[in-house]
Amino acid sequence: MGKRQRRRFTDEYKAGAVRLVREAGMAVTQVARDLDLTESALRNWVKQAEIDEGAGPAGALTSPEQEELRRLRRENRELRMEREIQKKAAAFFAKENG
Repeated sequence: MGKRQRRRFTDEYKAGAVRLVREAGMAVTQVARDLDLTESALRNWVKQAEIDEGAGPAGALTSPEQEELRRLRRENRELRMEREIQKKAAAFFAKENG
């Protein structure tokens, strides 16, 4: 069996799937099968919904906090690359003029 193609889902779709598990009382396995999802993805969505509602474990990051962390890490990585480029350029020009 080949590896499943990675798909993206809207927040509304995820919320609907979580609602089926919670409100309709359907099992995660059944909802995942019906919606052609992996069980692990749906379980993660249910867990994240609990965290976003404040019912998760202490210290767990909400979705907005996770997004901000991703953005800050990306920005940090870009700034480090820019700094390295500037250091190399400065060394190059110092060598050329020295």
